Amino acid sequence: MPHSAKKRARQGEKRRRHNASMRSRLRTNIKGVIKAIQSGDPEAARTAYQTAVPVIDSMACKGLIHKNKAARHKSRLNAQIRSLSAG
Repeated sequence: MPHSAKKRARQGEKRRRHNASMRSRLRTNIKGVIKAIQSGDPEAARTAYQTAVPVIDSMACKGLIHKNKAARHKSRLNAQIRSLSAG
C-alpha cells in the first residue's frame, strides 16, 4: 500500500470517529428534548429545545445531516412542544 493510501486510510478513520462523536451529540440533544416533552414540562422542553437547535443547525452546516432533515427535526420537536403548552 503506497504511503498516500495509508495516510488517506488514517484520515478516513479519524474522520469517521469524529463524525460518530458528532452524530452521538446530535442524538443525545434530540433525546433530551423528547424526554422533557414526555415528562410533560413545557418549560423544560423549551429549554432543552433551545440548547438542541444550535447543535442540529451545526450538524447540518457541517454536512453530517441534510439541511432538510435538520429542519424536519426542529419542526416536529417544536410542534410537540407547542401542543404540550396548548394541551
